[in-house]
Amino acid sequence: MSRVSICPVEVHFGDCDPAGIVFFPNFSRWMDAASHHFFRSAGLPPWHSLAEIPHCIGNPLLEIHTRFLMPATYGERLEVHTSVDEWRRKVFIQRHRILRGGVLLCEGVETRALCVKPPGEPLKSIAIPDWLRERVS
Repeated sequence: MSRVSICPVEVHFGDCDPAGIVFFPNFSRWMDAASHHFFRSAGLPPWHSLAEIPHCIGNPLLEIHTRFLMPATYGERLEVHTSVDEWRRKVFIQRHRILRGGVLLCEGVETRALCVKPPGEPLKSIAIPDWLRERVS
């Protein structure tokens, strides 16, 4: 079983549309924050500080699929449960489940790449080191 991190979210007034429900792009924002939280909660430093991977800029999003099941509203406390479903050579598939009191509201699956940007060179994806996979699994 893959490691799961839990990132808490408090729904603010500004997260909601005029009908009082969370505006859908905020779910993506929370999933992005939860992706960062997943690696930090495993003890990794911020991507730009990762000495083992020179010029690392992080894990940009390549693709996302989101399924909305129930709305959320102002004042609610949510949890984003994040895990890695699959490791490939240069990309990984990350799953986010957003819950309120154990009830699934939204589920997202993201494809992300590990990338570096050496000075004067274009951004490029690199092979994901085994030590990184082992550290967060």
